[in-house]
Parts: sequence; structure tokens; C-alpha cells
Amino acid sequence: MRQLSPQQISELLNQSADKPVLIDVREPFEVEICAIEGSTNIPLQQIAEAAEDLDPDKEYVLICHHGMRSQRAGMIMAAQGFEKLINLVGGIDAWACNIDPQMQRY
Repeated sequence: MRQLSPQQISELLNQSADKPVLIDVREPFEVEICAIEGSTNIPLQQIAEAAEDLDPDKEYVLICHHGMRSQRAGMIMAAQGFEKLINLVGGIDAWACNIDPQMQRY
């Protein structure tokens, strides 16, 4: 799993014609506070089951609050055969600080 900074992911999302899928593994109440536009919420505890319905050939950016739950989600998905995984280093908090300063933080 690649570890990319918010800046690197922002560039990837802005430049890539075939954009990666954004999966936010936080709890729904956290996503209500703030989220990256276009992300899909699949809480960590549901990721193994949900991965059965995801395309292992696509690229996924995994997002959580600070980067630890998303790292765990990536390990779960990698064990299920997913190879194109990116962890947002620093999570949504780093995204808010570096990319979207108007985003609410918690």
C-alpha cells in the first residue's frame, strides 16, 4: 500500500483521468462532520464484507481521521487481493489543514 500526503492525493485527483475511488472508513457520525467530496463511507468494521463487492482492479484511496484506521482497512483489503491501495497520510485532519482549510475539523 502506498502512503501519500494530502498534497499528493490532491494532485492525483486533479490530474488523473481514471480517478481512484475514495473510501472513508470513519464512522457515519464522523463523516457528517466533514468528508472529502466524492468519497464513499464504509466504516472499518464493515470493510472486509464490503470489499467483496468492490473491484480489485481499481485504485482506492483510504481515508480516516488521522491515517491509522485507513492503514488497517488497507491491510484487510490487501489480504483479500487488492493491490492498488493508497493510504491518506494524516487522514482527513491533514487534508483539512493542507488542502481544504474551510473544512470543519474535530
